[in-house]
Amino acid sequence: MRAMVVERWGGPETLVEREVERPEPGLNEVLVRVHAAGVNPVDWKTRATGALIAWGEVPVVGWDVSGTVEAVGPGVGHFRPGDEVFGMPHFPRQAGAYAEYVVAPARHLAPKPASLTHVEAAALPLAALTAWQALVDAAGVRPGERVLVHAAAGGVGHFAVQIAKARGAHVIGTASASKHALVRELGADEVIDYREARFEDVVSDVDVVLDGLGGETAERSLKVLRDGGRLITLPGPDAVPEARAGVSASWVLVEPDHLGLRELAALVERGELRPVVETVLPLAEAPKAHEIGERGRTTGKIVLTVA
Repeated sequence: MRAMVVERWGGPETLVEREVERPEPGLNEVLVRVHAAGVNPVDWKTRATGALIAWGEVPVVGWDVSGTVEAVGPGVGHFRPGDEVFGMPHFPRQAGAYAEYVVAPARHLAPKPASLTHVEAAALPLAALTAWQALVDAAGVRPGERVLVHAAAGGVGHFAVQIAKARGAHVIGTASASKHALVRELGADEVIDYREARFEDVVSDVDVVLDGLGGETAERSLKVLRDGGRLITLPGPDAVPEARAGVSASWVLVEPDHLGLRELAALVERGELRPVVETVLPLAEAPKAHEIGERGRTTGKIVLTVA
């Protein structure tokens, strides 16, 4: 099968198309013919250094997949060949989504929302699960709470705005002025241009902050939280600031989540969640996708077409 192999840790040019052995499903595993693969910041960050990830013998990046079940291993009872599925298998172990086929534990996948194309579905898993696990599982966002989402037009951010709104929250997003219309369209009640105003000067009494930036943004975010407020940061445990009395600060690392995927699919089918896909490229242009992503200006998601 075709796959984009990391020949050495480094820049986008280290991603090279190669013929590799097609995997076979084992116990409780599913072989998926990949139609589309989502691109996420973790893809280029791990490609650059090889750090943090448990790699296979042949390093292939990527976790977000949408495709068709090709075969099922022993013990799988809820998927059959031909079923359309999506998911984020194995993270933080290698999944190898930049390839024609992926093997995944059956419980790392869910039925693809019927209303989405494979390209749209491939944009969902890692970013939307991150937002779901941060806002719902970790922060427990409730109706009427005030939620501040940093980088609200980005991969995780644009899903977080919609998920928080679907939970009945009052949503505030930070984004550059050119992206305000989109963030409002996704459901934000207020949008702040971070280039023109310091968010802590114009926002207060916030219950939950979702911070995908870290650094001083996380530190400054503590200032806007009311007593009982929760800061959830994503860049890593070292990015979690020391919380003051009355508020909490924690880190969330996304994990494969069959039930979470089903919840996201239900939001999609109810019209409460939609992926924004800015760029679609063929698998062979994965290096270009990484170059675009590393500029840090992407609205929504980048997706690679495979099948």
